[in-house]
Amino acid sequence: MSLSPLHLVCLIGTIATALFLGMRAGRGAKTAEGFSLGGRSSGVAVIAGGIAGTVIGGAATIGTAQLAYSLGLSGWWFTLGSGIGFVLIGTFYARPLRRSGLETVSQYLVLSYGRGAGPIASIASSLGILFSAVASALAAIPMIGLLFGLSTPVSAVVIVLLVAGYVAFGGMKGAGVAGLFKLVVIWLTLFVAGVSAVLFLAKLPDVSTRFPDFPWFSLFGRGLWQTLGNLFSLIVGIICTQSYIQALYAASDSRTAAIGAYTAAAITIPVGLPSVAIGMAMRVLHPEMPPVLALPLFLLEHTSPVIAGIGIGGLMLSVIGSIAGLTLGIGTMMARDIGQEILGLSRDRDILRLNRGCVLAVTAIAAWIAATHLDTYVLDWNYMSMALRGAGIFLPLSLAVFAPKRLPARWAVVSMAVSTLAAVASKLLLGLPINPLFVGVAVSALLVGMGLLIGVRPRTTS
Repeated sequence: MSLSPLHLVCLIGTIATALFLGMRAGRGAKTAEGFSLGGRSSGVAVIAGGIAGTVIGGAATIGTAQLAYSLGLSGWWFTLGSGIGFVLIGTFYARPLRRSGLETVSQYLVLSYGRGAGPIASIASSLGILFSAVASALAAIPMIGLLFGLSTPVSAVVIVLLVAGYVAFGGMKGAGVAGLFKLVVIWLTLFVAGVSAVLFLAKLPDVSTRFPDFPWFSLFGRGLWQTLGNLFSLIVGIICTQSYIQALYAASDSRTAAIGAYTAAAITIPVGLPSVAIGMAMRVLHPEMPPVLALPLFLLEHTSPVIAGIGIGGLMLSVIGSIAGLTLGIGTMMARDIGQEILGLSRDRDILRLNRGCVLAVTAIAAWIAATHLDTYVLDWNYMSMALRGAGIFLPLSLAVFAPKRLPARWAVVSMAVSTLAAVASKLLLGLPINPLFVGVAVSALLVGMGLLIGVRPRTTS
């Protein structure tokens, strides 16, 4: 594919506008807290932009179209499940987490379980979040290579540089503002393209033959248990993810945090549907193509140059914004929970440098992993990511929120460590044919249950 001058002008203009807005909004981030939380003064729009702008990345757009190309409506589960997770986090978790006045998930766990919980939670969350960044990079590398004729290594370097400009100098507030702009671009262009795809599919004389009801129009096209496992992974992973919790901490108050989460859900859920229609349309139009290119190719071939240029720019922003938001979560945990608590960093500028350095380093690692796994499904990396980041943390975190001080600290720490290792080993070492979340949560439930039973002290009578 070759881009026309009009394509390039619209694409570059879209990306430059988002970068300008993000840097302008975050130019006052001179302290570590200002960088990571925007001064705890963000309103509903910035909170929703930070959350939805992170989740609507390569998986929610390019990855959804990729899976829909192969299985149809099953591709919608990522944005649908993410929206359900945001509703739950807004209803049950947003207020107590925001009222704590903290900065990371690990700090909240430390309040209930002691300092030993912090590093374990940070490392477990960071590992899971890394795989989500891999998913977004996996969606971006083929697209950048296709559009600009670049090799895989060069495309990976381009991603790192764009992320650096997007978030490294603007932090949480910059990412939120740029995320809002990106969401407007994605919504407008995806739904224009999605309507075209739906109309194309509706005119097919043999649509029922090409696309039987199962699996193409079933939400359970990948199988009931795999689908439920992926949904559970999304919900648990979202609740335990620093990137989304960090947006709640940045809110001006607890009510704003909850409304921001609900708004993010309303934005996120519908986004997957036009990508599904586009993926199915491209299966008819180009049955020979790599499925991961379904969405960008549809924009280039079947929409106007203005819509295509802005849309491709929006897709690149969706990938960049998602990686930026995710790596910012890792950077904040590493700076606060490792750099400050373990390494003893005390100067604000040192903490800020470590945060920014982690953002760039994690982005580079994610791009390298993606470049070596280009033949895999984008969404599968995200589902695995959600499972790993929540397997060991979900139950202790939920108890810390709803039943503080009930679980003895030593049992909580052991549970987080052992259940996370069990989930990682089941997937990455043993390759078991079971969702790693089920393994991790089962181990966590066993240890947490034992801790709760042992922690109960019989009442004495006088």
